[in-house]
Amino acid sequence: MKDRSGRDDRRLDRRIPIGCPALIHLGEGRRIPAKCMELGVGGMTLHAAYVPGEGEVLEVAVAAPEGGIERPPLVARLRVKRCNALGGGMYEIGGAIVRVVG
Repeated sequence: MKDRSGRDDRRLDRRIPIGCPALIHLGEGRRIPAKCMELGVGGMTLHAAYVPGEGEVLEVAVAAPEGGIERPPLVARLRVKRCNALGGGMYEIGGAIVRVVG
């Protein structure tokens, strides 16, 4: 699939739909609630009421799926690649994982 700029937009890794609660940690202790819609080795897709800048690096904590083994959240740094309006003040944020923190 090609986007409007003509670039090839195929992912190199597979993403798994999970729909888990997440938090975006911003500076000064600010936290934005989010939902992790897809997660893969190289990236993730979030839904949140936040508009990041392209290339911004976010620290994201993703909770383990409910009903499974109790685990601490996955904490990763995500470099924003895209942000699309979903409506109702919500946005879809897609990005590449640049580092797993915990």
